[in-house]
Amino acid sequence: QVQLVESGGGSVQSGGSLRLSCTASRFLSRDSSFRIGWFRQSPGKEREGVVVIVGDGQITYADSVKGRFTISQDNVMKNRLYLQMDSLKPDDTAMYYCAAGFGGSGLAEGGFKYWGQGTQVTVSS
Repeated sequence: QVQLVESGGGSVQSGGSLRLSCTASRFLSRDSSFRIGWFRQSPGKEREGVVVIVGDGQITYADSVKGRFTISQDNVMKNRLYLQMDSLKPDDTAMYYCAAGFGGSGLAEGGFKYWGQGTQVTVSS
């Protein structure tokens, strides 16, 4: 069992930046099948994958955030994930969730067994 807690959300103007954090209750696996990442959901829309990192370090970004968002891990504590979001747009407004699990591929939700409660990001124009 893994508990995930997100933080760092807030309200910013278009073009601004935010840094989200996800703290896990235990060390993040380095197994090649382990995946952890960020998803988001806007009102009236389906939840979508933003970025996923696999245990071996492979990273997949959604096209909509490439070049603007950067995922990273705390290599010291090994239980924290970050999402640096730059050049934010109103379309980035959503509830952002941290998720983790084993199996699956790309940005698909399959295999993500553990989910945080989410942190709200609001970008105004």
